Amino acid sequence: MSDTQFHSGFVAIVGRPNVGKSTLLNHLIGQKISITSRKAQTTRHRVTGIHTDEHSQFVFVDTPGFQTRHRNAMNDALNKSVKTTLGDVDAILFVVEALKFGPADEEVLQLLPKHRPVWLVINKIDKHDKTLLLPFMQQMAERFDFAGIVPVSAEKHIQIEALLDAVRPHLPQGDPMYPEDQITDRSERFLAAEIIREKLFRLLGEELPYSINVEIEKYEQEGDLRRIFAAILVDKANQKAIIIGKGGEKLKRVSSEARVDMEQMFEGRVYLEVWVKVRSGWADDIRFLKQLSGEG
Repeated sequence: MSDTQFHSGFVAIVGRPNVGKSTLLNHLIGQKISITSRKAQTTRHRVTGIHTDEHSQFVFVDTPGFQTRHRNAMNDALNKSVKTTLGDVDAILFVVEALKFGPADEEVLQLLPKHRPVWLVINKIDKHDKTLLLPFMQQMAERFDFAGIVPVSAEKHIQIEALLDAVRPHLPQGDPMYPEDQITDRSERFLAAEIIREKLFRLLGEELPYSINVEIEKYEQEGDLRRIFAAILVDKANQKAIIIGKGGEKLKRVSSEARVDMEQMFEGRVYLEVWVKVRSGWADDIRFLKQLSGEG
């Protein structure tokens, strides 16, 4: 397949929770647009990232990790999102962790369509003995008819260009769908909420409840100053105290670090106010889920 023509298409990034999909997306784009943490299930929205170069435009779709452990309406909606995404794209990156392939990975593998080119992306190769990678790659090649297998370290930016080179010729030939300097189709309002949510995951760690989200209640811009007012939504009253912390220390740190990241991303000053609200049962409220995702 010739690379002389411009190629432009949609590429899904799928895999079980916590294999590094969001980190991979951020390095493919060259800028952070999807949140990352060590806690599984940090991505709850489809986040579109765009990488444009001289020969191609990749429109990446970051999906939630397919979730089986915590069954509720929220995770059922996330799993449906994964399945829908796979039918809408031109190519798929199936991300697994080096030397690890378990039942959760197998469940995602079973969702992969046969009529789309699928690359196996073996992530976190920097954390393992390289001599064990080849046997693992051979075992994985027997599980599915992959278009290719690319070992990478998303965190260390190893083999990222090789992955782009492998996928590029398989995208449809055609003009770019977005301006060459655009890196996402998400609004600043959405990205602001994601930055706050990332700080919550990173600073609270295992203390953080699964039933949590961030809602931007007001977003105003005056010149290069953005005024952002955000509510952290929790399911139970006792979770509110966990997030606020003693003397408000944890919430202040979340707000301060989020504001710094926003100023860097938006290239302007940010005034940020963050508070915590209890909204019982929101994780099982389908109407509210649709509102959060912009569907309702």
